[in-house]
Amino acid sequence: QLQLVESGGGLVQPGGSLRLSCEAPGLSLDSYIIGWFRQAPGKEREGVSCQSASGFITNYADSVQGRSTISRDNAKKMVYLELNSLKPEDTAVYYCAAKYSGGSPYSEASYASWGQGTQVSVSP
Repeated sequence: QLQLVESGGGLVQPGGSLRLSCEAPGLSLDSYIIGWFRQAPGKEREGVSCQSASGFITNYADSVQGRSTISRDNAKKMVYLELNSLKPEDTAVYYCAAKYSGGSPYSEASYASWGQGTQVSVSP
């Protein structure tokens, strides 16, 4: 299992943008499928985006489709989730997760490694 660390969360006004980062310090993520999930207060955790190890296949939840981009910088050993046109309903703790293969894109049980999360708050 990897120890994943997220960063980049914060307080932003509606319409603003954030770029979240995910890394396994000192290790490469280029062999892993990476998923981003979020959990809003009082709600279940939900999948937001995921990307294949190659980076060629990406998927976005309807809630962020057109407003987010998942990307990798293998040289920096980082995976990013850029969130644009943020809305108050995007307020949540955002988690990255990693797996080698198997399971549906947003099957939490299929991901072996998780980070501790980074808080995103969208408020005027």
